[in-house]
Amino acid sequence: MKKFLLLIVSLLFAVSASAQTDFSKVQMKATKVAGNVYMLEGAGGNIGVSVGDDGLLIVDDQFAPLADKIRAALKGIADKKLHFILNTHWHGDHTGGNVAFGPEATIIAHDNVRKRLATEQKSTVFNTTTPPSPKEALPVITFDQTLTVHFNGEDIKAIHYPRGHTDGDSVIFFSASNVVHLGDDFFAGRFPFVDLESGGSVEGLVKNIGELITKIPADAKLIPGHGPISTLDDLKSYHRMLQQTTEIVRGKIKTGKTLDQIKTEGLPAEWAPWGSGFIKTDRWVETIYKSLTAKN
Repeated sequence: MKKFLLLIVSLLFAVSASAQTDFSKVQMKATKVAGNVYMLEGAGGNIGVSVGDDGLLIVDDQFAPLADKIRAALKGIADKKLHFILNTHWHGDHTGGNVAFGPEATIIAHDNVRKRLATEQKSTVFNTTTPPSPKEALPVITFDQTLTVHFNGEDIKAIHYPRGHTDGDSVIFFSASNVVHLGDDFFAGRFPFVDLESGGSVEGLVKNIGELITKIPADAKLIPGHGPISTLDDLKSYHRMLQQTTEIVRGKIKTGKTLDQIKTEGLPAEWAPWGSGFIKTDRWVETIYKSLTAKN
């Protein structure tokens, strides 16, 4: 009965975009990224996997109903024990599996991830209320700025980048493997979801990605929160999109145009392909507008 109740609670963690997912039809795909690191794709955010003599460490864990499929995919990579879970932020498509994996592995995240998972979270954007997570799903180790896990022969460093996608974002650097997992700070080739209600900020995201570009090696492989394995050039293109679309909306705000007027005018045609994902052009324009005009 306890496991059943935890499963019901975990289902409520899903963001509305995934509310209609038929988890029975989801197939997990494992891809070697570089060094010790693999990526798992299924439903929700991309999972990073470190595999080696010490065992397994994963970055994010999608949804609880996919736990058995994730376990099977991990076993297909290496039949080893899962020791650690790093959460890049609190959203349910990245932390829903915590309730299933928490009893067997140590969950690590930024301080704000635990705070949000431990309390009710409301979203006016999606008209949803996410209840507090059960104890099993909460991070047991949290950090403020940086944390390093010495595992599988490399330093796996989590670095907090404030006020980007949310207020609890961490970017994970796999030092020896030369792989970086950026969580939802990076939506590859598409407009991102910036959760303003969870402390996110478009301007903060622009700043954070700019800083990351200076820190990530030119030949590193990047795991985005959503989308395919990427390169630093892909991240630079993403940063250019963030900068230029933000400046377009900022300029129109300065001329006194309303949100409806700006949405009607839209963005230049070169940015149209970026609206093919979860966040369409109208929603992205609205997100920029609200972020720029918010009273801090």
